[in-house]
Amino acid sequence: MNEIQQDTQPLMEHLLELRRRLVWTLLGIVLCFVAIVPFAQQLYAFVAQPLMSVLPENTSMIATDVVAPFFVPIKVALMAAFLLALPHTLYQIWAFVAPALYQNEKRLIAPLIVSSVSLFVLGMAFCYFLVFPVMFQFFASATPLGVSMATDIDKYLSFILTLFLAFGMTFEVPVAVVLLNRMGVMPLATLQAARPYVIVAAFVIAAIFTPPDVLSQVMLAIPMILLYEVGILVCRMGSKG
Repeated sequence: MNEIQQDTQPLMEHLLELRRRLVWTLLGIVLCFVAIVPFAQQLYAFVAQPLMSVLPENTSMIATDVVAPFFVPIKVALMAAFLLALPHTLYQIWAFVAPALYQNEKRLIAPLIVSSVSLFVLGMAFCYFLVFPVMFQFFASATPLGVSMATDIDKYLSFILTLFLAFGMTFEVPVAVVLLNRMGVMPLATLQAARPYVIVAAFVIAAIFTPPDVLSQVMLAIPMILLYEVGILVCRMGSKG
């Protein structure tokens, strides 16, 4: 009976610690959201600008749902709050798993958090400043005569969120490669031998998450392949050190 109680106590302690970390994570997102929500309209205007800049004169996006003009900017503010709170969220994850890590593993956490956040933001910036202008210009030029390009704001938001997530996660490839190598899951030789499979997987993933035009797919697949090479380079430099 005592052994059962001893086994149960650590489990309960872990569950209570997990709950505490989840509460702190949600609190961080909520605080960021409260700070950002007054600027929701400006944030939406910023997010909508790549499409608005290529729409014909006297044309704008539309709202087919009555509540969309209110809720879509709120969703954008929530997305911004999640991004702003991302370092805090990753820290809470680290604080939960840190007791089970060795000292040398703990030293990797700070660079991991910084690189993960930086690369995710870089991926979103790449998507916004480079991919969106080219993609939307292509769509606008491909619009048939007699057809008015008037996109629903809710569908537009869902579309760009998918692409933001796809490019943000794509830019995490070097982090994933380094982690797999450091954990001993994939030695350097295995990573190098996997290059052909990574190229195929990159184009498959690009075909799933981007619109069905070759240009968008290439603009996602090529960075993924290059970032995989960056991960291999970092692993090679680490092994030499």
